[in-house]
Amino acid sequence: MAAMEMAVRGTRSESAPLSEFSRALFTQLPRTDQLRWARVYLQGLLATRGKKSLRRMAQEVTDSGTASQSLQQFVNASPWDWNVTRQELVRWIADRFTPQAWTVVPVVLPKRGSHSVGVHQRFVPELDRTINCQLGVGLFLSGDSEHLPVGWRLHLPEEWTQDPEARRRARVPGTVPFRPHWAHIVGLVEALSAHTLMTSAPVVAQVGSAADARQVVERLNGGGYPFVLAVTEDFPLLPDEPFPHAVGADPGHRPALETARRRLLHAGVRHPLVTTVTGPDGRPRRVQVVSAPVRTASLRPDGARTVVPGRLFAEWDHTRRGPGRIWLTNLARCRMEELLALTQLLQGAVDTVEALGEHHGARDFEGRSFPGWHRHMTLVSAAYAYQRLAKEGERGTRAA
Repeated sequence: MAAMEMAVRGTRSESAPLSEFSRALFTQLPRTDQLRWARVYLQGLLATRGKKSLRRMAQEVTDSGTASQSLQQFVNASPWDWNVTRQELVRWIADRFTPQAWTVVPVVLPKRGSHSVGVHQRFVPELDRTINCQLGVGLFLSGDSEHLPVGWRLHLPEEWTQDPEARRRARVPGTVPFRPHWAHIVGLVEALSAHTLMTSAPVVAQVGSAADARQVVERLNGGGYPFVLAVTEDFPLLPDEPFPHAVGADPGHRPALETARRRLLHAGVRHPLVTTVTGPDGRPRRVQVVSAPVRTASLRPDGARTVVPGRLFAEWDHTRRGPGRIWLTNLARCRMEELLALTQLLQGAVDTVEALGEHHGARDFEGRSFPGWHRHMTLVSAAYAYQRLAKEGERGTRAA
């Protein structure tokens, strides 16, 4: 079935550039029929409006009555390595786009039922309610105009990973254990760095809890990665100097660590109106910033611990008379205008996540397996990058 010849709607000249793109990404595929279904899947994601179900994508781009079954086979059972394809996608992007940052954001994918891999009940602050969902983590190559997804992790709750039958049904490899949120962030950054010649850009992310943020800070510092991280108000800071050992003092006693908010309130420097940023309404606005130097912990791969200079900063919230969203960076010598520009990229990645779900098929995976989820998200990433970066005359497919 997979080897049958199909009549794909569109002229030969329209499909040639997409075929070339598909061949560049899927060099690992040994058979022409596999390569053909890769192209059809990409074309279906690009051309199909609304929900990207396998049936609707097949009907949109081919006259074959059995194409949806072949697409199902290709994404769920065909033995191709999604990591290799993602590496090829990064190479393709690097020839056309230079990112200002590597942004990392969570991706909530609502689901019905309890059989999809990693599905669980989760409170989503943006919705102010608990929903049934999968939680992914995406890494984006971000610049002023583009936020291109190139890496994905799927969060598997601890109770889920401890269920042998659930793992077997979803075909979760034995090498995939439970990982906390911070480990997904660090893992995505390390994987991209290890498999690309692209120069590392600052990592921009909202980490979540103070405990997760501490782990991310230590490991990104230890790996030599520049970062700008949104942290919580209670993020604990290292003391300005090592704890003194006074004569007669209890050697086990340590003063309480200062929080990020307290440091900015009591030791922060109020800058003048330093720059213009884009507000929630899309309009530019002038902001005032408060910042303070800090020491940040570093954990090197060999286990050695050191300290790296850093900086806390936040927009000054005049209504609360205190700092707004707080950021921590190890780019201690970077100008404040540049740091604020990096923080703005995070919202662009969040907006792209919403667009991927609404218009590009990220929420539409119909299978339940771990390999199928990763392959589908890889194909969604590839189709999105092709749509955004391919020249108008080369796209070969009507955009979704």
